[in-house]
Amino acid sequence: MRIAVTSQNFRTITGHAGKTRRFLILEANAEGATEVERLDLPAGMSLHDYHGDDHPLFALGLDALLTQGAGQGFVQRMSRQGVVVHTTSATDPFEAATMLAAGKLLPAARPHEH
Repeated sequence: MRIAVTSQNFRTITGHAGKTRRFLILEANAEGATEVERLDLPAGMSLHDYHGDDHPLFALGLDALLTQGAGQGFVQRMSRQGVVVHTTSATDPFEAATMLAAGKLLPAARPHEH
């Protein structure tokens, strides 16, 4: 399973998925997760700012995206690309990705705020 994780600091899962420009790209299965890439986008390339269908995130063959918070518009946009968005209060990207790949429930996210 290929999973993007919103991570402004490349260490923890962060929120505001639509405004995020930094993502960890992980390959995960029930036994663990491995970082395969980092996406560090320039200003103006968050999904909130960039409206084309050729966004770099869409070219990564993602199955899922993990974040601590995302609006409905973000979730719908990712769904159109075949990517399922999962929100969680978890902070460890590797642990959360492993849980997701194993089909386990993630800790519930806090309500999304604008």
